[in-house]
Amino acid sequence: MIKEIEKNIKDDLYKFLLSQKQVDEKLPECPDLEELWPDVEEAYVPDGVREFTDYPVVSLGWVMFVGMAFAKYWDEDWTAYSNVGGKKLYEDLRDVDGYDNLDDTVLYKVLGLDEAEADKVSAIVGECAQRILHSLHTCGVEPGSKDAALLYVYSLKQLYLFGIYTELNALGYHMTKMG
Repeated sequence: MIKEIEKNIKDDLYKFLLSQKQVDEKLPECPDLEELWPDVEEAYVPDGVREFTDYPVVSLGWVMFVGMAFAKYWDEDWTAYSNVGGKKLYEDLRDVDGYDNLDDTVLYKVLGLDEAEADKVSAIVGECAQRILHSLHTCGVEPGSKDAALLYVYSLKQLYLFGIYTELNALGYHMTKMG
């Protein structure tokens, strides 16, 4: 049952973001960033869990902004960032203006978006987080259970990855057939 729920979560994010032209049909591969997830998870989950009861959309969505920021770092100068490690990269990003303002830190200070672009990206992230939250509430897994915790962490990982994918797309990295 859990594997089916996980597949549904990933498929739903993919289909939604594809429909919004935020990702290509073939998702990019970025092992440099994907392999940071265990460190990001270790640092992010305590922050996310603390916020989940009162601000579940924030708890879910902010990690997507983290993925976007890391993709931007990767594009700018991965040599400079690659030795820092996922945990420290996240903590440094979070500590610029605090966890509560992580979205604005990424949108304005890391990605350098104007207000209209930032609003569009925020709406996409918010919709992704809402979709995940709906899935978590309706999947039949008991809240507070071990399975619920596993699904929460799995959801965070997918949002982090899709944050990477959407930012790589925005930066012009497209997975297309050569021919």
